[in-house]
Amino acid sequence: MVEISPFRGVTYNKKKIDNIYRVMSPPYDIISEEMQDELHEKHPYNFVKLILGKQFPDDTEKNNRYTRAKKLFDEWQKQSVLVKSNKSVIYPYKIKYTINNQIKTMRGFFVLLKLDPEYKMVKAHERTLSKPKADRLNLIRACHANLEPIQLLYIDEKDKIRKKIDETLKDPTMEVKGYDGFNHKLWKLDDDDVIAMIKKKLKDEILFIADGHHRYQTAINYATELKEKTGNIDENATFNYRMVVLVNMFDEGLSILPTHRLIKMPELDFKTFIEKLGDYFTVEEKEIDSSGKDYASFGKAIMKDIESKSEHKFALYCKNKYYVLTLKDEKIMDELTPDRSSMWRKLDVSILHKIILEKLLGIHEKDLEDHVKYTRVDSEAIQLVEGEKFDFSFLMNATKIEELKAIADAGEHMPQKSTYFLPKMLSGLVMYKM
Repeated sequence: MVEISPFRGVTYNKKKIDNIYRVMSPPYDIISEEMQDELHEKHPYNFVKLILGKQFPDDTEKNNRYTRAKKLFDEWQKQSVLVKSNKSVIYPYKIKYTINNQIKTMRGFFVLLKLDPEYKMVKAHERTLSKPKADRLNLIRACHANLEPIQLLYIDEKDKIRKKIDETLKDPTMEVKGYDGFNHKLWKLDDDDVIAMIKKKLKDEILFIADGHHRYQTAINYATELKEKTGNIDENATFNYRMVVLVNMFDEGLSILPTHRLIKMPELDFKTFIEKLGDYFTVEEKEIDSSGKDYASFGKAIMKDIESKSEHKFALYCKNKYYVLTLKDEKIMDELTPDRSSMWRKLDVSILHKIILEKLLGIHEKDLEDHVKYTRVDSEAIQLVEGEKFDFSFLMNATKIEELKAIADAGEHMPQKSTYFLPKMLSGLVMYKM
């Protein structure tokens, strides 16, 4: 059973902060080093200081980015820079943004979700890695709080929950333009009847993790740790809940973007590699004039070239030219991955990883991070190769929402970085202090 709950969220005090925009932050996992520096300088109370504090050579077990985050979190609450709601509410949340010249609005709401350690009602589609989990576990241990939400999808084909919530909304309690240029709005909803309706509607639903696999598993690990440490086996203990944003899977404002692969293999015999690709793909070579450096136009043209409803197409980009790769026969995936479901074998990202990365390039999961980086920006997948930061790149089509659902339903996991959901949540809007 899915159990959700309103909560007394911690938010920035607008009486103390003259410009809320200056204290907001992108999610921790998309913050570059340059962006981290900018955010630290932007405002003394910028949220990045909690979720991604700086590290220093003389850090110790008692003085590090996590202990400093706890100290700041406690101080900001004592100074009333951060304030706790005086009653339990849910927080409706809307993000208005533009993509491909189309204006969209994603609608969701912050709630607490009771953890499902066995993943019976909460389904995951990606495996988790130990390093990100250790990092987030250290932060939650220090602050005893969920500082950022994770995003989950529920199924509501008639959109009853969203419509009911919208009936209650008046002026938002917070409205801010995010780092992404998107408009983020937050409300408080304390209507007991509406909350009861949402609880009832979601009780027997299956939820799907869209963004935050590592943080969800970290919450489970933390709850297990505290149960053993304190002996508290109360199922309703605060650590058994996780702050999430729930979004209807059919929400028209939800977008999935492709994640392109950047490859570092300077010793590769590229000519032989292209010949081997011909065993599995039709290979069409296309020249471009990169001297104009109009990478955005190149990216759009390449993505148009690989657009397909039924075929499995990729673009392999190298200096001054690219190759359009079209899979000849899906049956090769039956041979390579007989232990996987039919849906998994038909995923573009599975085909790319199994045939090209593993079979032809010899890049396996254990050394993936040594050779492969990621970008969701097609122009960047071109520019970084032209700038010789990477040897070549693969541009690909986005995973479809129905594919994600089928994989999660089957209890399988896609390769890393198979999905990139847009819009991203803005960090700093609401926190959950246990």
